[in-house]
Amino acid sequence: MVRILMHGCGGRMGRMIAELLENDDKAGIVAGVDAVGCEGASFPVFGDIADCDVEADVVIDFSNARAADHLLEVCVERGLPVVLCTTGLSGEQQERMREAGKKIAVLKSANMSLGINLLMKLLKEITPVLAEAGFDIEIVEKHHNQKLDAPSGTALALADSVNEAADNAYTYVYDRSQERKLRDRKEIGISAVRGGTIVGDHDVIFAGADEVLTFSHTAYSRAVFGKGAVQAAKFLAGKPAGLYDMADVIG
Repeated sequence: MVRILMHGCGGRMGRMIAELLENDDKAGIVAGVDAVGCEGASFPVFGDIADCDVEADVVIDFSNARAADHLLEVCVERGLPVVLCTTGLSGEQQERMREAGKKIAVLKSANMSLGINLLMKLLKEITPVLAEAGFDIEIVEKHHNQKLDAPSGTALALADSVNEAADNAYTYVYDRSQERKLRDRKEIGISAVRGGTIVGDHDVIFAGADEVLTFSHTAYSRAVFGKGAVQAAKFLAGKPAGLYDMADVIG
Protein backbone atom coordinates (compact mmCIF):
# COMPACT_ATOMS: atom_id res chain seq x y z
CA MET A 1 0.00 0.00 0.00
CA VAL A 2 1.43 3.36 -1.09
CA ARG A 3 0.85 5.93 1.66
CA ILE A 4 -0.03 9.31 0.13
CA LEU A 5 0.13 12.73 1.77
CA MET A 6 -2.38 14.97 -0.04
CA HIS A 7 -1.10 18.55 -0.14
CA GLY A 8 -4.06 20.80 -0.91
CA CYS A 9 -6.60 18.23 0.30
CA GLY A 10 -9.38 20.81 0.71
CA GLY A 11 -9.37 21.91 -2.92
CA ARG A 12 -11.44 20.50 -5.75
CA MET A 13 -8.69 18.18 -7.00
CA GLY A 14 -7.68 17.13 -3.50
CA ARG A 15 -11.23 16.05 -2.70
CA MET A 16 -11.54 14.29 -6.03
CA ILE A 17 -8.35 12.30 -5.44
CA ALA A 18 -9.61 11.31 -1.99
CA GLU A 19 -12.76 9.93 -3.64
CA LEU A 20 -10.77 8.10 -6.29
CA LEU A 21 -8.66 6.39 -3.62
CA GLU A 22 -11.55 5.28 -1.41
CA ASN A 23 -11.69 1.83 -3.03
CA ASP A 24 -8.07 1.56 -4.17
CA ASP A 25 -6.28 -1.38 -2.55
CA LYS A 26 -2.84 -0.26 -3.73
CA ALA A 27 -2.75 3.31 -2.42
CA GLY A 28 -4.49 5.53 0.10
CA ILE A 29 -4.31 8.96 1.71
CA VAL A 30 -2.86 8.79 5.21
CA ALA A 31 -2.88 12.56 5.87
CA GLY A 32 -3.76 15.84 4.25
CA VAL A 33 -2.48 19.40 4.32
CA ASP A 34 -4.59 22.48 3.73
CA ALA A 35 -4.34 25.95 5.25
CA VAL A 36 -8.12 26.32 5.40
CA GLY A 37 -8.84 22.76 6.48
CA CYS A 38 -10.75 19.94 4.83
CA GLU A 39 -14.16 19.34 6.33
CA GLY A 40 -15.32 15.73 6.38
CA ALA A 41 -11.90 14.24 5.63
CA SER A 42 -11.42 10.63 6.74
CA PHE A 43 -7.73 11.28 7.47
CA PRO A 44 -5.87 13.72 9.75
CA VAL A 45 -5.50 17.21 8.26
CA PHE A 46 -2.73 19.68 9.06
CA GLY A 47 -2.51 23.40 8.29
CA ASP A 48 1.19 23.18 7.42
CA ILE A 49 3.12 20.26 6.00
CA ALA A 50 5.89 20.96 8.51
CA ASP A 51 3.43 20.06 11.30
CA CYS A 52 2.45 16.74 9.76
CA ASP A 53 3.78 13.83 11.85
CA VAL A 54 2.18 11.03 9.82
CA GLU A 55 4.52 8.73 7.91
CA ALA A 56 4.00 8.80 4.13
CA ASP A 57 5.67 7.40 1.03
CA VAL A 58 4.88 10.21 -1.42
CA VAL A 59 3.20 13.62 -1.64
CA ILE A 60 0.64 14.66 -4.24
CA ASP A 61 0.47 18.45 -4.51
CA PHE A 62 -2.60 20.19 -5.87
CA SER A 63 -2.33 23.43 -3.92
CA ASN A 64 -1.00 26.67 -5.40
CA ALA A 65 2.29 28.10 -6.58
CA ARG A 66 2.73 30.20 -3.43
CA ALA A 67 3.06 27.02 -1.36
CA ALA A 68 5.57 25.27 -3.64
CA ASP A 69 8.79 26.58 -2.09
CA HIS A 70 7.86 25.54 1.45
CA LEU A 71 6.58 22.19 0.19
CA LEU A 72 9.82 21.39 -1.61
CA GLU A 73 11.88 22.48 1.39
CA VAL A 74 10.03 20.11 3.75
CA CYS A 75 10.06 17.24 1.24
CA VAL A 76 13.83 17.57 0.83
CA GLU A 77 14.27 17.63 4.63
CA ARG A 78 12.24 14.43 5.02
CA GLY A 79 13.33 12.66 1.85
CA LEU A 80 9.74 12.58 0.57
CA PRO A 81 9.07 12.09 -3.16
CA VAL A 82 6.59 14.63 -4.51
CA VAL A 83 4.22 14.75 -7.48
CA LEU A 84 3.91 18.46 -8.30
CA CYS A 85 0.58 19.08 -10.00
CA THR A 86 0.39 22.78 -9.18
CA THR A 87 0.66 25.07 -12.20
CA GLY A 88 2.02 28.59 -12.57
CA LEU A 89 5.48 28.02 -11.07
CA SER A 90 7.87 30.90 -11.72
CA GLY A 91 11.26 30.45 -13.34
CA GLU A 92 12.90 30.66 -9.91
CA GLN A 93 10.56 28.05 -8.52
CA GLN A 94 11.26 25.72 -11.41
CA GLU A 95 14.96 26.10 -10.67
CA ARG A 96 14.30 25.21 -7.01
CA MET A 97 12.37 22.19 -8.24
CA ARG A 98 15.36 21.09 -10.32
CA GLU A 99 17.63 21.54 -7.30
CA ALA A 100 15.24 19.49 -5.16
CA GLY A 101 15.37 16.79 -7.83
CA LYS A 102 19.04 16.26 -6.99
CA LYS A 103 18.03 15.11 -3.50
CA ILE A 104 14.54 13.59 -3.85
CA ALA A 105 12.30 12.18 -6.56
CA VAL A 106 10.20 14.97 -8.11
CA LEU A 107 7.59 14.44 -10.83
CA LYS A 108 6.27 17.42 -12.78
CA SER A 109 4.21 17.35 -15.95
CA ALA A 110 2.36 19.96 -17.99
CA ASN A 111 -0.69 17.69 -17.90
CA MET A 112 -1.36 14.73 -15.60
CA SER A 113 -3.73 12.97 -18.01
CA LEU A 114 -2.48 9.55 -19.13
CA GLY A 115 -4.20 10.10 -22.49
CA ILE A 116 -2.45 13.40 -23.18
CA ASN A 117 0.93 11.91 -22.30
CA LEU A 118 0.33 8.92 -24.55
CA LEU A 119 -0.58 11.39 -27.29
CA MET A 120 2.70 13.25 -26.78
CA LYS A 121 4.56 9.97 -27.06
CA LEU A 122 2.71 9.14 -30.28
CA LEU A 123 3.40 12.59 -31.76
CA LYS A 124 7.14 12.08 -31.29
CA GLU A 125 6.90 8.87 -33.32
CA ILE A 126 4.83 10.16 -36.24
CA THR A 127 6.15 13.72 -36.61
CA PRO A 128 9.39 12.86 -38.45
CA VAL A 129 7.43 11.01 -41.15
CA LEU A 130 4.75 13.66 -41.64
CA ALA A 131 7.11 16.63 -41.36
CA GLU A 132 9.38 15.13 -43.99
CA ALA A 133 6.32 14.69 -46.23
CA GLY A 134 5.56 18.41 -45.94
CA PHE A 135 2.45 18.28 -43.75
CA ASP A 136 1.46 21.58 -42.12
CA ILE A 137 0.94 21.38 -38.36
CA GLU A 138 -1.73 23.21 -36.38
CA ILE A 139 -2.91 22.87 -32.77
CA VAL A 140 -6.34 23.99 -31.57
CA GLU A 141 -7.13 23.97 -27.86
CA LYS A 142 -10.47 24.67 -26.17
CA HIS A 143 -11.13 25.43 -22.51
CA HIS A 144 -13.81 26.91 -20.25
CA ASN A 145 -14.44 30.64 -20.13
CA GLN A 146 -12.75 31.02 -16.73
CA LYS A 147 -9.29 29.97 -17.93
CA LEU A 148 -6.95 32.95 -17.87
CA ASP A 149 -3.88 31.77 -19.79
CA ALA A 150 -3.76 31.13 -23.52
CA PRO A 151 -2.56 29.02 -25.13
CA SER A 152 -2.82 26.27 -22.54
CA GLY A 153 0.27 24.68 -21.08
CA THR A 154 -0.87 21.40 -22.59
CA ALA A 155 -1.06 22.91 -26.09
CA LEU A 156 2.50 24.16 -25.69
CA ALA A 157 3.63 20.76 -24.41
CA LEU A 158 2.07 19.10 -27.47
CA ALA A 159 3.81 21.63 -29.72
CA ASP A 160 7.11 20.95 -27.94
CA SER A 161 6.68 17.20 -28.47
CA VAL A 162 6.22 17.78 -32.19
CA ASN A 163 9.08 20.27 -32.42
CA GLU A 164 11.56 18.14 -30.51
CA ALA A 165 10.86 15.25 -32.88
CA ALA A 166 11.61 17.60 -35.79
CA ASP A 167 14.95 18.81 -34.41
CA ASN A 168 13.32 22.05 -33.19
CA ALA A 169 12.96 23.30 -36.76
CA TYR A 170 9.57 24.95 -36.16
CA THR A 171 8.53 28.31 -34.76
CA TYR A 172 5.19 28.89 -32.99
CA VAL A 173 2.60 31.31 -34.37
CA TYR A 174 -0.25 32.42 -32.11
CA ASP A 175 -1.90 35.17 -34.14
CA ARG A 176 -2.08 35.67 -37.90
CA SER A 177 -4.37 38.70 -37.83
CA GLN A 178 -1.57 41.26 -37.98
CA GLU A 179 0.21 39.92 -41.06
CA ARG A 180 -1.15 39.11 -44.51
CA LYS A 181 1.20 36.52 -45.91
CA LEU A 182 1.40 32.85 -46.82
CA ARG A 183 1.93 30.34 -44.08
CA ASP A 184 5.55 29.35 -43.51
CA ARG A 185 6.21 25.61 -43.85
CA LYS A 186 8.25 25.64 -40.64
CA GLU A 187 5.64 26.98 -38.29
CA ILE A 188 3.18 25.44 -35.87
CA GLY A 189 0.00 27.45 -35.54
CA ILE A 190 -1.53 27.38 -32.04
CA SER A 191 -5.11 28.62 -31.55
CA ALA A 192 -7.11 29.00 -28.32
CA VAL A 193 -10.88 28.84 -27.84
CA ARG A 194 -12.52 29.93 -24.56
CA GLY A 195 -16.15 29.20 -23.80
CA GLY A 196 -18.70 27.55 -21.57
CA THR A 197 -17.54 24.78 -19.27
CA ILE A 198 -15.15 22.92 -21.61
CA VAL A 199 -12.77 20.98 -19.37
CA GLY A 200 -10.08 20.55 -22.01
CA ASP A 201 -10.06 19.73 -25.71
CA HIS A 202 -6.88 19.51 -27.83
CA ASP A 203 -6.54 18.77 -31.55
CA VAL A 204 -3.20 18.33 -33.29
CA ILE A 205 -3.77 18.65 -37.04
CA PHE A 206 -1.38 17.43 -39.73
CA ALA A 207 -2.63 18.85 -43.04
CA GLY A 208 -1.04 17.54 -46.20
CA ALA A 209 -1.90 17.53 -49.90
CA ASP A 210 -5.33 15.92 -50.21
CA GLU A 211 -5.33 14.37 -46.74
CA VAL A 212 -5.57 15.46 -43.11
CA LEU A 213 -4.72 13.56 -39.94
CA THR A 214 -6.18 14.89 -36.69
CA PHE A 215 -5.15 13.59 -33.29
CA SER A 216 -7.64 14.59 -30.59
CA HIS A 217 -7.92 14.38 -26.84
CA THR A 218 -11.01 15.43 -24.90
CA ALA A 219 -11.22 15.60 -21.13
CA TYR A 220 -14.84 15.22 -20.02
CA SER A 221 -14.01 15.58 -16.34
CA ARG A 222 -11.14 16.79 -14.18
CA ALA A 223 -11.04 13.26 -12.80
CA VAL A 224 -8.62 12.33 -15.60
CA PHE A 225 -6.01 14.58 -13.99
CA GLY A 226 -6.63 13.05 -10.58
CA LYS A 227 -6.30 9.52 -11.96
CA GLY A 228 -3.02 10.47 -13.60
CA ALA A 229 -1.72 11.97 -10.35
CA VAL A 230 -2.53 8.77 -8.47
CA GLN A 231 -0.72 6.69 -11.10
CA ALA A 232 2.24 9.06 -10.83
CA ALA A 233 2.30 8.72 -7.03
CA LYS A 234 2.30 4.92 -7.23
CA PHE A 235 5.16 5.12 -9.72
CA LEU A 236 7.22 7.66 -7.77
CA ALA A 237 7.09 6.03 -4.32
CA GLY A 238 10.49 4.52 -3.60
CA LYS A 239 12.19 6.00 -6.66
CA PRO A 240 15.70 7.47 -6.34
CA ALA A 241 16.33 11.21 -6.54
CA GLY A 242 15.75 12.77 -9.93
CA LEU A 243 13.32 14.70 -12.10
CA TYR A 244 10.53 12.60 -13.60
CA ASP A 245 7.49 13.29 -15.78
CA MET A 246 4.44 11.40 -16.97
CA ALA A 247 6.43 9.93 -19.85
CA ASP A 248 8.29 7.90 -17.22
CA VAL A 249 4.99 6.71 -15.74
CA ILE A 250 3.58 5.42 -19.02
CA GLY A 251 6.96 3.90 -20.04
